[in-house]
Amino acid sequence: MSVPLFIVDAFTDRAFTGNPAAVCPLEAPAPEAWMQRLAIEMNLSETVYLWPEPESDADFRIRWFTPGREVNLCGHATLAASHALYETGRAPENRPIRFASRSGPLAATRRAEGRIALDFPARPAPAGEIPAVLAPQLEGAETFLDGGEKLVAVFPAERDVADFAPDLVAIERCASEGLVVTAPSDDGATHFVSRFFAPAVGIAEDPVCGSAHCVLAPYWAGRLGLDSMTARQLSPRGGIVHVELRGDRVTLAGRAVTTLRGELAPAARPEAIAEPA
Repeated sequence: MSVPLFIVDAFTDRAFTGNPAAVCPLEAPAPEAWMQRLAIEMNLSETVYLWPEPESDADFRIRWFTPGREVNLCGHATLAASHALYETGRAPENRPIRFASRSGPLAATRRAEGRIALDFPARPAPAGEIPAVLAPQLEGAETFLDGGEKLVAVFPAERDVADFAPDLVAIERCASEGLVVTAPSDDGATHFVSRFFAPAVGIAEDPVCGSAHCVLAPYWAGRLGLDSMTARQLSPRGGIVHVELRGDRVTLAGRAVTTLRGELAPAARPEAIAEPA
C-alpha cells in the first residue's frame, strides 16, 4: 500500500519560509523504530505521523518525531498536518479535526481568513533560577522561567534576541527540550519575539516553534494585559504565530504552504524495513 508524504511550511504564507515539517498520513499505526528512522531521513525539525482513530472521540492519532526522538507536543507540525488533511480532502473543511496525542486532546479548525487555528494546552511556567551553566549566555535576561521541558529567558529588547549566540552544549545539558529566548517586539505590528534552541532533541534552532508559545502566551498575556497577541519568531526563516489565551488553553493560529507532494518508494515503507537488531 502506498504511503503519501508531504512537506509543508507552517506559520507562513510563502514557500521556503516558516517551519517545514514532513507529514506522513498512514492507514494504521507503524513501528516506532520506522517512524524514528524516517524522521532521521527527513532531517527536518519534525516529522509528523497520523492515522484514523475510529474507536475514540478523535479523528486521528498524531505523533511527532524530531531527528533525535519523539516529543510530546509540536505546534508547527500539527498545523502542517492539518493543512495537508484539509488540502487533500482527508478531513472536511467545514468542521474541526480532532487529534488524540501524548499531550491530550487537540483540535484544528480552518478559519475563513485562511488561517488554521490549533487548540492546545496552555503551559504557564513559574519563575526559576538560571542554571549556572547557562548564566554566561543569559547575562542581561530580566526574567527566567522554568517550564520543565522548555526553559525561557526574557530579555529587555528585540535586539537581544536577534543577536543571541547560543551555547548549544550548555543548553543540551540543562533543558530536556530546549531554551526559548524572548523579548518585546519593536516593529509595531507584533507584540513579542522569540527564538528556540533544542539541541537535546536534535534541533540546533527551530525555525518557528508552536509549542513554545504554549509557555510564552501565558507569560506575555500577564505582562501585556492582553489575551490575543501576534508573535514573531526571529529565526533566519522567520514566521508569525497568532496566539489567544483562553484559561488553561491557548489558540495558535497561522497559515501553511505545501512545498512537496509525493509518496515513499516501496523500499522505504514500514513493511520493507526490518527492525534494528
